Order: sequence, then structure tokens, then C-alpha cells
Amino acid sequence: MKLQLIRNATLRLSYAGQEILIDPYFAAQYSLPSYTGKSPNPMVELPLPIESIIQDVRLVIVSHLHSDHFDTVAQQVVPKSLPLFCQPGNEDFIRDKGFQQVMPIIDETDWQGIHISRTDGHHGLGYVETQMGKVSGFVLQASDEPTIYWAGDTVVCSEVEQVIKRFQPEIIVTHSCGAKWADDHDQRHLIVMDAEQTIAMCQAAPKSTVIATHMEALDHATVSREQLRTQATNAGVSATQLLIPADGETIELPRR
Repeated sequence: MKLQLIRNATLRLSYAGQEILIDPYFAAQYSLPSYTGKSPNPMVELPLPIESIIQDVRLVIVSHLHSDHFDTVAQQVVPKSLPLFCQPGNEDFIRDKGFQQVMPIIDETDWQGIHISRTDGHHGLGYVETQMGKVSGFVLQASDEPTIYWAGDTVVCSEVEQVIKRFQPEIIVTHSCGAKWADDHDQRHLIVMDAEQTIAMCQAAPKSTVIATHMEALDHATVSREQLRTQATNAGVSATQLLIPADGETIELPRR
């Protein structure tokens, strides 16, 4: 299998003979408003032309409808005929954008030899989560392929821990920029994993390869790739267990 980080949470996954696009976010650099007043978003340009990113894609997965996961550009340029999996409650919005094969996953489904399970998480805690709304992650399984747990926009929580225990994934994809609500630096207002929580994921699943994404693209992030690597090294997490790809980088992982 191959996993290419495009930018932010956008991934292109070559898995079980299929090309899968995850959380397409195609906005031009600085074309959208700031979250915290630090910078317009996204803070970096796409590493590849959009035409290259969507070429030969056969399936789209959208975790939730926040603009940095499914923006207006993606809604316009992703082919409307492609099958698109989403979480329950998002399907009407996506269909209204012209997509013809929108399939919400309540629990699990099968597609072209790939078994896909939807997972729960918490996009923040307390009041912040009520503002951020429901999010999902997904577990992908296929014959002769590693089990992938893409956790999505979540902090570490019991639901995440239960997924790891149940599926024993070889690959865990985290969103690790430590994004926080506005300018508040209260840990309770963390809305995705930070360095400490990403390291905790590595320690909780020592046999898994953790791939940290959703970094250095948005102005509400509090953790850089360099900071994550330094903290992980200091905590005894190896660079072979925790991978921190650059935008555009492709990671190839062996079959089982």
C-alpha cells in the first residue's frame, strides 16, 4: 500500500488495487479566513496540481464537513460520479453539491474487496465539541493489506482506545497539529491531537506505525513537525514507528 499526504488531512491512498482520496481540501494558499488572527488559510499551497491529485481516483471518503476537509473547491472539481462515503447526517449536503453516489456508513460496509468500518471520536471536549460537531474516523481492511485506522479529527479518548484494541491496526493515521479553539491555550480546548497525545498513541500501540498528518497548514495549529519529532525522540518513540510526512510525500508500506 502507498499513502501520500497531500496537505492538511488530505490523503491519497493506494490500497487493495484502488486509488482512494480522503478529505479533499483544495483551496489556494491564503484564500480563506484566519481561524485565530495569525494568518489567512491555508498557509501553504498544494504540493501538486489538483488534476494530478484526483487522477485515477476511484473512491472518495469525507470524514466530516468542516471546510478544511471538504472545501468548496473540492466540491466543484472532484468528479460527481465517483462513489463517496461519509458519516450519517452529511449525505444530504454532499448530494446537494451534485454527487451522485453518496453512501453514509453507519457502522461498516464493503467496497471492491475493502472492508470499511466507521469509528467515533471527539473533536474536542465539552463546550468546544458542541461547536465542532460530530466527526468520524475509518478503519480499512483488505486481504494481504495492513489494517489502517485513520482516526480523523479527534483527541485521544476511550473511543479511539477501543478501536485500537479491537482492530489492532498496523497503521494509525493521526491528526496531530494540536489545533486549539481560537487563542485559548487551555488543554480542554484542544480539538485534535497534539504532540503529547500523538506520543501516547505510539506508546499505546507499540507494534503500530503511526503516521502524523494535519500539520503546518492552518493557523490554529500549535505543534510543528519539528516539535513533534523532538518531543517524540525525547519520549523514546523512534522515527521508524512515528512517521511525519511532508506535504506531497508518499509512504510505501509492505503488504502483510
